Amino acid sequence: MRLTLDIPDDIAARLAAAHGDLGRAALGWLALDGYRAGALSRYQVQRLLGLGTRWEAEEWLGARWATAQYTAADLDQDRAALDRLLGPANP
Repeated sequence: MRLTLDIPDDIAARLAAAHGDLGRAALGWLALDGYRAGALSRYQVQRLLGLGTRWEAEEWLGARWATAQYTAADLDQDRAALDRLLGPANP
C-alpha cells in the first residue's frame, strides 16, 4: 500500500531537520504505535521496517521503550506447559 501525506513545506522542513527521512520516520511511528496498541506483533514490526533479524526488531523496539507484550496470564500458561513437560518445579 502506498500512503501519501500532505504536509506544509515549512513544517516538513522542521520535521526533516529533526528526524531525517520523513517517510522512514512516519513508518517507524506507525510501527511503534501499532506494536504498543497490540495491533502489530514484533515480527510484523520487523517486516514493516525491513529489519533483517528478530534481534534487530527487539533492539529497535527496546530503544523506544516498547516492552514485550507478555501478560501474567501468558506466564501462567507457560508455567503450566513446563509443569506438564518437566513436572512441577517444587513438588
